[in-house]
Amino acid sequence: MSRVQGKTALITGAAMGMGEAHAKLLAKEGASVIVTDIADDQGKAVADAIKEAGSEAIFCKHDVSDEAAWIEVIDKGVSTYGKIDILVNNAGIMLQKPVHETETDEWDRLFDINVKGAFFGTKYILPAMQKAGRGSIINISSIYGLVGGPSAAAYEASKGAVRLLTKASAADYAPFNIRVNSVHPGVIKTPMTDGILADEEVSRQFLSAVLMGRAADPIEVAYAVLFLASDEASYMTGSELVVDGGYTTT
Repeated sequence: MSRVQGKTALITGAAMGMGEAHAKLLAKEGASVIVTDIADDQGKAVADAIKEAGSEAIFCKHDVSDEAAWIEVIDKGVSTYGKIDILVNNAGIMLQKPVHETETDEWDRLFDINVKGAFFGTKYILPAMQKAGRGSIINISSIYGLVGGPSAAAYEASKGAVRLLTKASAADYAPFNIRVNSVHPGVIKTPMTDGILADEEVSRQFLSAVLMGRAADPIEVAYAVLFLASDEASYMTGSELVVDGGYTTT
């Protein structure tokens, strides 16, 4: 179990859901993990679980929309492990409203976390990765960064922005051996989708477009993240890795 042996990974929003799955799988595969989240207790619990399993981890409380917080977290990660090879911009929130019902402050908050968080992460991780001579940045977008759907305009716009931020960054930083790719999950069983999947009628509507007929477990997305983080994906940058059970094929 050594697909990312000797690497250090910083994962945002890693206290629960997909972020927790990413953190635990990368640690299992040999990475030292910097777990970040605004949720103290859950984040510490994830880091403790990783350490109890025999891997290295620290927890940093981290609001990804806070520019200064990014500098502090990266400095702590580098001072602890000497380098950061992998960044997973996973932290994100969802808003289920069409345009005419979306308030300006709701739009701004969603973009602050989903887009500005990925922007800050990419911007401030670059010096550490350039110094190391390599890096893999993995931005968690969504199927709704690829296609549209009802009642989620701000969320979809933010995830589309993450998709294009990924491609622009890939073009800028390939000369430094820094790869930047996006992952586009479909319907995943996480705290973010609990309300959707708990409603039988809404769940049926969402899953009716999924060829495989079910929601995914977070670990099924984590394996895609692991691949992009590893040297197995050494010739991939600016790519979109879709993990959606066939949702976007129809």
